[in-house]
Amino acid sequence: MSGAPVVRHGDPARGAFLLREGLAEVSVPAPGGNAIVLARLGPGDLFGEMALVDQGTCIANVTASAALDGWFVEREAFRGAVSRRGPAARDLQHALTMHLAERLRAMNARLAAVDREDAPTHPPAPESPFEPVRSRKGSFDAARFLAKLPFFDRFPPDEIDEVFAAGRMLELPRGAPLYRAGDPATAVYLVVRGAVEIARPSPAGDRRLAILGPGQPVGFVGALAGGMHGAHATVREAAAFLEIATDDFRTLYFGDEGVSVRVRAATQRHLLESLARTNRALARLATHARLAGAPLAGPALWVETDQSR
Repeated sequence: MSGAPVVRHGDPARGAFLLREGLAEVSVPAPGGNAIVLARLGPGDLFGEMALVDQGTCIANVTASAALDGWFVEREAFRGAVSRRGPAARDLQHALTMHLAERLRAMNARLAAVDREDAPTHPPAPESPFEPVRSRKGSFDAARFLAKLPFFDRFPPDEIDEVFAAGRMLELPRGAPLYRAGDPATAVYLVVRGAVEIARPSPAGDRRLAILGPGQPVGFVGALAGGMHGAHATVREAAAFLEIATDDFRTLYFGDEGVSVRVRAATQRHLLESLARTNRALARLATHARLAGAPLAGPALWVETDQSR
């Protein structure tokens, strides 16, 4: 029924919805009791997928614009399916990861198109005459430090050791480029110490998307998609990374063992954090436009998938 709520902002998130027929709008509350539309959904679109990864609350309202028909995937049923391991569970978990990554890419592209405020804090440093420092250990005992990082929250010690053994330590000074947009995705980098700034190039100049710190993975979307990086990554303060070559990361990620299940889950948790951050930024921009009395940035801020266009 048109106007009927499907999910409400702040309610416990129970699972994901896949639309077969109908239309829906995604909105967030705004000052004064109004709602700001962030997305329009149609047949083939998925929403609520964040609930499949972590328990939490709904971060937006979803309201039917026309009669809806589709499927609901409850969180516990999904988690039970992926916990069985094997090729089917692996493929299901990977499909969700890539869906989240594509959603994040689309949201960041929209954000970069309308927000010029978040320029990188400093231009990339000129090419350094010093070679990056790569070693199995680095300047401190990184292996013992990994267990304290959020990425490894749910890993037993032997699986942390397995991930560490797959890579090598990389240390870079402030301002050094980790990679540039358009570079081949040759490795995945887990921040162990320091911070890295992610910026998206655009005709009007680079826009900062995120500052990532210890325990956060960098460059994994390009590695999993087998393509190039879509953004610049620049060291914001002297940093140490666990650098895992793309082929080695894919071996870890696509395996059927417990370590692979946990690597996929940790990757998804990072994507959820990034999606929530971008969603808040979109809502902030739309709210500012509304309060300023300007025409709502609506079409520029809406996140629409190919299916719903």
